Amino acid sequence: MRFTANARWSITGSGRLNLPKIGAMKVKWSRNLPTAPSSVTVIKDAAGRYFASFVIDTDPATDAHRMPDSDQMVGIDLGLTHFAVLSDGRVIDSPRFLRRAEKKLKKAQRELSRKQKASKNREKARLKVARAHAKVADARREFHHQLSTRLIRENQAIGVQDLAVKALARTRLAKSVHDAGWAQFVAMLEYKAVRYGRTLVNIGRFEPTSQTCSACGIKGGPKPLRIREWTCPACGTVHDRDHNAAKNVKTAAGLAVAACGAQVGPGLVPAQRDEAGSHGFPPEPRAA
Repeated sequence: MRFTANARWSITGSGRLNLPKIGAMKVKWSRNLPTAPSSVTVIKDAAGRYFASFVIDTDPATDAHRMPDSDQMVGIDLGLTHFAVLSDGRVIDSPRFLRRAEKKLKKAQRELSRKQKASKNREKARLKVARAHAKVADARREFHHQLSTRLIRENQAIGVQDLAVKALARTRLAKSVHDAGWAQFVAMLEYKAVRYGRTLVNIGRFEPTSQTCSACGIKGGPKPLRIREWTCPACGTVHDRDHNAAKNVKTAAGLAVAACGAQVGPGLVPAQRDEAGSHGFPPEPRAA
């Protein structure tokens, strides 16, 4: 349900959300609203939880103060062994939220399959399964938010290689690919880069970042995934596969930024794909 300003909804002095025909409801606030909201959308998910999503006007000056300009640039190589390897040598381990909760999820799913259809016990079991999946999704989303915000804060330009997620999801690596959530992470980088005046460069998926020597630029040929280290035949440099790819992503992103010019000011901020927004409003700098 979406309530606009004409719907006469309000936030009470005690921090409750007062909605028409519903009344004042207790709310667990995730953060303080920086400005007066223009609308609110109440959402119910599959786990039976209710969320209130507010639309507010953003302040470019506040965003600039929160994320001052930086002279750093980083390339990111996304993977499964490690979630991300950065061009500066940092390695971000993969939390594997789905894999860690797999045993609990299987048990809940078995209990659901044994319940009689259209019964109250089956609905209770369904909610249990939905809550278990929601817990995994929430933990993954929080990890993506923290990592993407840290990278946006530290770097003025970020390079990341486009991945064929749909194609990889049809292989034996499908569960691990979905568990990593690369698409959600890159989407967060995109809208945060637009909001805080950063530059995000997507490198084509066919760019040979794993085959090219980051030291001399010589292309060493295709390498199977089982090869994690290789030696450049031209200069003799020993490369870690992921770190070398991250360096090449940074180099390709730097060339793109130099050719097109880096973005220096924040633009319009699109709503996140999993959050509700308002429709029919004039194009203003808004964030859901």
